[in-house]
Amino acid sequence: MIRRKVVVTGMGAISSLGFDVPSFWNGLMTGRCGVRRISQFDPSAFTCQVAAEVPDYKADDWFERRVVSRTARFSQFLLIAAREAWQQAGLPKEPQHDPRHAIVIGNGIGGLEVDSESHRKLFDKGPGRMPPMTIPRMIVNEGAGNLALEFGLGGRAHSIVTACSSGTDAIGHAMELIQFDKADLVLTGGVEAAITEFGLAAFCNLKALSTHYNDTPEKASRPFDRDRDGFVMGEGAGLLVLESEEHALARGATILAEVAGYGATTDGFHLTAPDPTGSGAAAAFKMAMADAQMTPADIDYINAHGTGTDINDPTETAAIHAALGEHAANVRISSIKGHIGHCLGAAGALEAIASVLAIGNAMCPPTLNLDNVDDRCDLNYTPLTPVPAEIKAVLSSSLGFGGHNGVLALRQYEPRR
Repeated sequence: MIRRKVVVTGMGAISSLGFDVPSFWNGLMTGRCGVRRISQFDPSAFTCQVAAEVPDYKADDWFERRVVSRTARFSQFLLIAAREAWQQAGLPKEPQHDPRHAIVIGNGIGGLEVDSESHRKLFDKGPGRMPPMTIPRMIVNEGAGNLALEFGLGGRAHSIVTACSSGTDAIGHAMELIQFDKADLVLTGGVEAAITEFGLAAFCNLKALSTHYNDTPEKASRPFDRDRDGFVMGEGAGLLVLESEEHALARGATILAEVAGYGATTDGFHLTAPDPTGSGAAAAFKMAMADAQMTPADIDYINAHGTGTDINDPTETAAIHAALGEHAANVRISSIKGHIGHCLGAAGALEAIASVLAIGNAMCPPTLNLDNVDDRCDLNYTPLTPVPAEIKAVLSSSLGFGGHNGVLALRQYEPRR
């Protein structure tokens, strides 16, 4: 089967750096950090008291009350980012209900705050007082469902749940739908809004979060740094409009980049820790390059998962060495989690957007807070400041709980001749 070329025509982002893609990119380029002391609740009782929250978010500023009443925070983030992506893509506001226009969204947890609120009412006031919209607001697939309502998309509306690789895997599946002629256009990406007392306590007790920087939140997320002590929770959404090249050109769309390949593996090693050999992640890197018909020599930049945990960063380094061989030393690498924390199901999607912007702006994003590189991490992680560079091909990696590994290959779009 001849595979169709898949291109990006629109992007939208909401993160701790702001409510749109320009704010997101500007924050990366100017070294802004979105990690602060948690404001949604009093975090004083928790060992980790910092997170990368979307700043000053009020649902009523964005949506009518009827929409707020039926949506959780994660669905609202999706809608905000999707509206930006849809507008940039120049798509019609009128619902099309086209069965070849699909949705694939990655999410890890769903409406966690809805779960907490409803449990409180159940235990305090009894089952009759539990809000009737608890399930429709809480479950993961409602993000995709709300996008279908908003934009009138009539094709598949699927949700991908693979923990921290959910956003990357969603984009990979969306790419394949278009490549193999199952869809012409897919609204895809990832979302997470899990900074709740329940979510924070669960990750704290798992000993996964940073606890040493509560007084200096902006220093807490430290990918590849020797003084890292865990990841920092983030939240937000990244949405991309993917189309077949033919579909995009036929309607005169501006093409931002090509999504050229995807690789995914599972470690089968541990529920929360990656295989320290990095073999599963290395295989996903190799699959993505092979899928895109690239070689290691083609890769200019890797947007790494880079969580800032003790085990992830050297494991990912080992995987890059294994996948790229001698060329690994020549590739610029960075993790943007120093800026926006670890956005879980949204991480891979926001990082894919950063990768597209790196290609378009010929600029490698930095790794914030990388003051002293860990001896076990021996590659070029672009510390502290962005670096101008010609970037034609990128790998963007996500490694999730459960041993999920997902890698996207993106490249500069070459127009038809």
